[in-house]
Amino acid sequence: MTIDYVLKRGDGEIVGDTAQTGPQDVQLGSGQIFPQIESALTGMEVGDEKSVDIACEDAFGQRQEQLVIDIPRANLPPEPAPQPGMQLNAQTPEGQPMVLTILEVGDEAVKADGNHPLAGEDVTFDVTLRDIKQAA
Repeated sequence: MTIDYVLKRGDGEIVGDTAQTGPQDVQLGSGQIFPQIESALTGMEVGDEKSVDIACEDAFGQRQEQLVIDIPRANLPPEPAPQPGMQLNAQTPEGQPMVLTILEVGDEAVKADGNHPLAGEDVTFDVTLRDIKQAA
């Protein structure tokens, strides 16, 4: 299937869409998209539109304050210089990849957040079905 979507916070602010990237190809049952969106797409026909509300615990999860950490600057490469909003690739203690977003830069350490930017927020996906492709 090919879809267009607009992702909105609970307050209606648009935080993502396919206007920049173009329509997205998705395969139902592959785990690529939230189950609530898969369910909404089931039975839709090309051109149909649906709005899907997803509670934070079923979307990007609750915020976890233990994922806000201080990282000694000595542990970071010297270039590029860390800036608020910059993202760092890291690993959990279990070896899973994660992305940290720098919140604050101090002389000795940076404060970084491992939460998804939409953690703790209910979201809405406005989805339009653009094409149905037969599985190979």
